[in-house]
Amino acid sequence: MRPRPAPDGPILRQLFQLAWPVVGLNVLTVLALAVDTAMVGHLPDADVALTGLGFATQIVFLLMVLMIGVTVGSVAFVARAHGAGDRDRVDHVVAQSVTVALMLGLVVATVGNLLGGPLMQLLGAHGAELDAGLAYLRVLLAFAPATYVNILLAAALRGVGNTKLPFVVSLASNLLNFLFNYGFILGHWGFPALGVQGAALGTGLSQVFAVVVLGGLLARGIEPALHIRPRIVRPDWAHVRDLLRIGAPAAADMVVLNAAFLSIVGMLGRIDPLAVAAHGLGLRVQALAFVPGMSISQAIGALVGNALGAGDSARARAVLRAGLGLCVVVMTTLAVAILFGVDGIISLFEVAPDSTLGGFTATWMRLLGYCMPIVGVYIAFVGLFQGSGATRISLSINALVTLVFQIPLSFVLGFPLGLGAFGVWVAFPLGFVGKAALASWIYRRGGWARTGARV
Repeated sequence: MRPRPAPDGPILRQLFQLAWPVVGLNVLTVLALAVDTAMVGHLPDADVALTGLGFATQIVFLLMVLMIGVTVGSVAFVARAHGAGDRDRVDHVVAQSVTVALMLGLVVATVGNLLGGPLMQLLGAHGAELDAGLAYLRVLLAFAPATYVNILLAAALRGVGNTKLPFVVSLASNLLNFLFNYGFILGHWGFPALGVQGAALGTGLSQVFAVVVLGGLLARGIEPALHIRPRIVRPDWAHVRDLLRIGAPAAADMVVLNAAFLSIVGMLGRIDPLAVAAHGLGLRVQALAFVPGMSISQAIGALVGNALGAGDSARARAVLRAGLGLCVVVMTTLAVAILFGVDGIISLFEVAPDSTLGGFTATWMRLLGYCMPIVGVYIAFVGLFQGSGATRISLSINALVTLVFQIPLSFVLGFPLGLGAFGVWVAFPLGFVGKAALASWIYRRGGWARTGARV
């Protein structure tokens, strides 16, 4: 089938229309965890339960890295096929990707249950905290297949330019999650009071609901570009290898990012335990503040894939330019809000701004604020590389700058030069300057701009 022209119309408007539901979807994902945490905080043994929940959540994030790779690869292939007007290939890619997501979910559920306890012990969990963490983790992992398929279907819809449908379904599933948690955690409405197990059960059932609704709507043709019947098919191992080729570097990218944060925590622990606590508080703010930029990056990836699938590399470059500008404006606006609202934000965590912990937290949050515009530049390029299937480029940039520059610089500034926590932290925004510069140089070389339905 001959490639069809890329969609016409103002690119900035398309980016905005594609990105805002992704922002909402990502915020809802963060809020789902917040709901679990808030309701578990009402249990009689809240301190133990919350600590166990924290350890279990780290394991869940670790296991989610694999699914990130499958998602990035699937979006790249779906967007390309959609841009080329190849409906049969869209159907094939989604069916294969759903099968891979389901298989991966089953593997994660099994391996996670076997290794969850030892992994949490390595992180420092023991006694009642370990028991609470395992109670949450084992129930939640039982729903991993549904969770992974839900993520995959939402990603496939993003690849064809529909982000509103998964957002609306996620709104409904989050409401259901709240109701289930209220019943199962605390024992309301005649439900048994299951504590942390109830939190996992409520979240898992809401994921099953989302998969059933989303799959049913797709089967009924609510999205013409993705009128498919989600189903399990015989694995096409050639396609699976292609998914790994594109997706594995994206997953490894997340591993490098987590390694960078772990190195920061390790260095801060040698300086002052309160600096570690401040780092954790700052990351909660970062998790929300970076959502809009990351969502725009995902929208850039989808539109770049559509353009390259249609053979229009000029439009792909125009998408990058518009997306880069939007990313920088949004991230700069959020940075200003953080920088002028540091004390108020710290107070939300019930931390006195003039305390030692408040001082550390303010330093870290200000550095986060200063780096957000340049982060916007870099993640726009990441969206371009992921949408074009050139995920090895973003991995290479991240690994090179993080391992060769950022981590060593954190150590040198923090210890030999005696700058303490500030020195450890300041290497983080400086690292993004290097990443953005490298990404811009590689972009201008143009090796990423391979056109056609296949990556």
